[in-house]
Amino acid sequence: MRHLILAALTACLATFAAAEGERTGEFDYYVLSLSWTPSWCAIEGDARGSDQCDPRHDFGWTLHGLWPQFHRGWPSYCPTAERPPSRRMTREMADIMGSSGLAWHQWKKHGTCAGLPAERYYDASRTAYDKITRPEVLRQLTDPVRLPVSVVEAAFLRDNPGLEPDMITITCKAGRIQEARICLSKSLDFVPCGRDVVRDCTMDNALLDPVR
Repeated sequence: MRHLILAALTACLATFAAAEGERTGEFDYYVLSLSWTPSWCAIEGDARGSDQCDPRHDFGWTLHGLWPQFHRGWPSYCPTAERPPSRRMTREMADIMGSSGLAWHQWKKHGTCAGLPAERYYDASRTAYDKITRPEVLRQLTDPVRLPVSVVEAAFLRDNPGLEPDMITITCKAGRIQEARICLSKSLDFVPCGRDVVRDCTMDNALLDPVR
């Protein structure tokens, strides 16, 4: 029995390892990840002295990334013959991603798996970002509040017709609302998320900081 368990564990680890460096363009759907910038700044951005956290930018939900996803697991760092993005391309994504450095990292880790040239991957990322109505009510906060995570999800569902509860998940980190992750088809239509994506944070007193 011990040998059978070890063999099963080895097979599982091999499966997860194979997710890195898989063939580009082979995936089932996308996860659009939106980050609540005030939370990111409070958790790590301020400590880094990130320019993204400067109030002059007025960042709320920024684009963390557009991630190719399998129904179970996800590919990353895929070998690709596509040329990496130019500095101009990454710089031009900073208005919705917060920094050109994040745009570069997202291409390297996730964009290489999309089977698209860098410019088309960024175009798809921007199109997906623009597709989502980011609830204006959350931008109207003037003070930090604690609230059930379900309230944030409900705001997205209300403002995005066609979006269903199994197509979005809200994540938390360090007791704060962290991200909204929305599942999209390769043509960027709403689709149900896989089991390893739909894992909502269940906090009923998560901290939501206001836009700076």
